[in-house]
Amino acid sequence: MSAAATTGTPFAWADFPHALERARVVQCALSRVCGACSRPLGRPIAFLADRGEQDRNELHVPPLHRDCAEELLARGDADAQWEVVLTAGFEFIRPAKHDEDRRPRFAPNSLL
Repeated sequence: MSAAATTGTPFAWADFPHALERARVVQCALSRVCGACSRPLGRPIAFLADRGEQDRNELHVPPLHRDCAEELLARGDADAQWEVVLTAGFEFIRPAKHDEDRRPRFAPNSLL
């Protein structure tokens, strides 16, 4: 993981842990790069998600390396109630005009 992921602002965030940068989230999805360090993803793929996101299977934090997810979890906001979710793959969901939630989302398809 890069030093920016551990000490600075992670790649996909404008303000960690509160504000994701939409363009960077999309870039992570389409280029299959880590939302923390911006390096290519392997498997397993990790996400940070709260219980409600997990129940809906619609996560907002972009894909991460497992180590990056664990480091971000340790740095994160205690109010977020994030957990690390591991998967072998995911679907990227672009919001439609009629969606109440206009943020890009991720649906893990093979939980580990």
